[in-house]
Amino acid sequence: MLTDAQRAIIKATVPLLETGGEALTTHFYKIMLGEYAEVRPLFNQAHQASGTQPRALANGVLMYARNIDRLEALGPLAAQIVNKHVALQILPEHYPIVGACLLRAIREVLGAEIATDAVIDAWAAAYQQLADILINAEGEVYDALASASGGWRGGRAFRVARRVAESAEITSFHLEPVDGGPVLDFKPGQYIGLRLTVDGKEIRRNYSLSAAPNGRSYRISVKRESGGVASNHLHDRVAEGEVVELFPPSGNFSLDEGDGPVVLISGGVGITPTLAMAEAALGGTEREVVFIHYARNPEVHAFDALVDDWAARFPQRFKSYIAYEELAPAPARQPDATGRPHLEQLRQWLPADGNFDAYFLGPKPFMAFIKRSLRELGVPDERSRYEFFGPAETLN
Repeated sequence: MLTDAQRAIIKATVPLLETGGEALTTHFYKIMLGEYAEVRPLFNQAHQASGTQPRALANGVLMYARNIDRLEALGPLAAQIVNKHVALQILPEHYPIVGACLLRAIREVLGAEIATDAVIDAWAAAYQQLADILINAEGEVYDALASASGGWRGGRAFRVARRVAESAEITSFHLEPVDGGPVLDFKPGQYIGLRLTVDGKEIRRNYSLSAAPNGRSYRISVKRESGGVASNHLHDRVAEGEVVELFPPSGNFSLDEGDGPVVLISGGVGITPTLAMAEAALGGTEREVVFIHYARNPEVHAFDALVDDWAARFPQRFKSYIAYEELAPAPARQPDATGRPHLEQLRQWLPADGNFDAYFLGPKPFMAFIKRSLRELGVPDERSRYEFFGPAETLN
């Protein structure tokens, strides 16, 4: 239990976290990933190299310190962390490792004069408070997933029933449980966790579920990333008939229930969760759907035939727009626009009355632009939702 004195110490460290938080978290990851092999599979080394993971953790630690007196002010941050942890199967035994490395990093980065015993004790108590909150919340989610129809705990073996090349970069994997049982329903927009063995080393990754739930199977659609260990392994080595291990679906970026219009805006492989959202809205409700997708060029444009099929089957409720940044190679059909997205283009494509829920996903600069544009077009923030494929960042 944090004392009032310890809370005061935590708040006093906020200026240090504002200026040096990323250095602290970078050192923390260096210690933990260098000395604790058992947690390495839980982290994407590409996010370490790019700095997005240390930046995300630094922001989370800072937010926690700023709101140590009123944790409810953290808003969706705690739920995002819980969902990410559940998808990767973070367990109670991992938390002491993280705590020990964090306290050591604080001592080594700030130095003994600043990181006194009192400061270390305060942060130990603060970390334990947060760990207890997350462990309890994650435990409830694990129990709920295990007890639900088609649910399970931990890893479950799935066979690749089909592989489908969707574009020059994206391949879909249709996954069916080896045990032949039903599979857990999920909320359209959520993702699944995969445990893979690549060159003798375990890695874990999250991939969006790209088709609406059917109770029998899952579909993920994976973009081949330059230098991507997991994506290249899936593209090059995981053939039909191969078995992979899946963790239950998770994620708090999902299609809300209701009957109002839905706008889905995606860039590149950000199309994957919006496909599940569109399919669910069209098949299970009478909602109107506006589907906007930006692709780099026609060759990497995935799922165009599926979207055309929706447009033909639901002409009154489904409108789609495609934009290519470049037209090489020559497209089989002309897109609705070329070049990068701009405000007037969105103004023309979005419902004029502004009465809709918007969901968007793609590269960070793309999402930052979409968020600004939706605000300028009068869409309230609470009706504008987005998700990061990697660690959560800011879109300011």
